[in-house]
Amino acid sequence: MNEDKLSEALQDYLKEIYKLQEEEGRAMTSAIAKRLAVAAPSVTAMLKKLMGLGLVEHQPYRGAVLTAAGEKVAIEMIRHHRLLEQYLTERLGLGIDAVHDEAHRLEHVLSEEVEARIDESLGYPTHDPHGDPIPNSDLKVAPSTLRALASLEPGEEATVGRVPDGQPELLRYLASLALVPGSRVKLSKRAPLGGPLTVIVDGRRHAIAEDVALQIGVSSSVPR
Repeated sequence: MNEDKLSEALQDYLKEIYKLQEEEGRAMTSAIAKRLAVAAPSVTAMLKKLMGLGLVEHQPYRGAVLTAAGEKVAIEMIRHHRLLEQYLTERLGLGIDAVHDEAHRLEHVLSEEVEARIDESLGYPTHDPHGDPIPNSDLKVAPSTLRALASLEPGEEATVGRVPDGQPELLRYLASLALVPGSRVKLSKRAPLGGPLTVIVDGRRHAIAEDVALQIGVSSSVPR
């Protein structure tokens, strides 16, 4: 199915269902509602529409999963979004806290020709500025090898590979700590009972909440 024939709302649903599938295996109605900031009955109605289009399979109380056709549309939209984020950051100089909303507005109207030209002009990037993988032109997505910053042991060092997208305030906070993709970070200590983690970045110590550290992906490798 051509994604150009789908409404922006339908495309957004498919994209969020895809992400929830990656994270949790299935997309529950309540989780979709939370992600898209809509009421649960609205999600139920939209899922019925997507089922009728052959893009989603849904069973009450068991969540939704994308069909092959639905997954193709979702990955295409994710490719648009992440390519646009990289272009806005690399070529227009926008900060990583500012590109999400701009890319979201543009992803729905990006033609395949312009998409291909952006990809070529950027040298066929594999990741967006937040560290998320960009699906290639065949809509293949490279599996992530990152682990959560919160999983490090005290004294262990790693390279930041990913920060959460779509949260401008959090991204500005992380940037102020230099916790951005490519930075080296060392876990100094971990407070008990889910308390804050003390990390060292650029020789400076910072205390960050565990739930924030769970959203930051790191790799043991050192960037070249």
